[in-house]
Amino acid sequence: MIPSISVVIPAKNEQGNIGKLIKEIHHSLQDYPQMEIVITDDGSTDQTVQEAIETAQQCGCQLQIISHEQSCGQSTAVLTAVKHAKGDWIITSDADGQNDPSDMPNMLEVAAKVQNPHFCIAGFRAKRQDTAWIRFQSKFANKIRHALLGDGVPDSGCGLKIIPKATYLQLPYFDHMHRFLPALIKTIDGEIVIHQVKHRDREVGTSNYNAWNRAWVGVVDIMGVIWLQKRTKKPVVKNVNVIGSQKDI
Repeated sequence: MIPSISVVIPAKNEQGNIGKLIKEIHHSLQDYPQMEIVITDDGSTDQTVQEAIETAQQCGCQLQIISHEQSCGQSTAVLTAVKHAKGDWIITSDADGQNDPSDMPNMLEVAAKVQNPHFCIAGFRAKRQDTAWIRFQSKFANKIRHALLGDGVPDSGCGLKIIPKATYLQLPYFDHMHRFLPALIKTIDGEIVIHQVKHRDREVGTSNYNAWNRAWVGVVDIMGVIWLQKRTKKPVVKNVNVIGSQKDI
């Protein structure tokens, strides 16, 4: 049985993309009655919020929009949305429309088979619709990250993931943490499942990332995640003794 779902989207100046994305999510997940969309507006200066509200009203889908007073970055925007989400499972997605919501039902079916309470169904964009230069940056960064972290994820930059809300809120927060979710989840003995997904061209606007903030700034973050991995202790419980009644605790 699939629990309640919150589709979490960090958005900054995505007018022209966010409306279509909401319609596609609503259509793809219409068989899941316990579904909502949660958008963090991360300091947009266009009509992103108004477009999202109008589209949700037209579709009749549940929507929350939390607006930051100023831009705080993608990781902070995602965490804000997760904290406000009502669903037991979080589906993360980028706001630019390059993630295809039609992949979400299959990913939910995969998630339903996972026995571990902590998990991440991580999207893998095997056929990326980006420039050759962006694909090179991503491939290079992923190789470095995998060599240092050993998280087994071929595409850490894919925004499409499924993670239990309780799991997400256990993770340490830092800027750019969204790029290291599988590695962080592995530190709490979570299970990582790679799922191939589609990737599409951006139709409107330009990316908020460039060569510097996409790849090179991640070196410092990788060192931080390695530190977290090495400092994490995983106790093995030998025995549990319970004395007296627990009904009042």
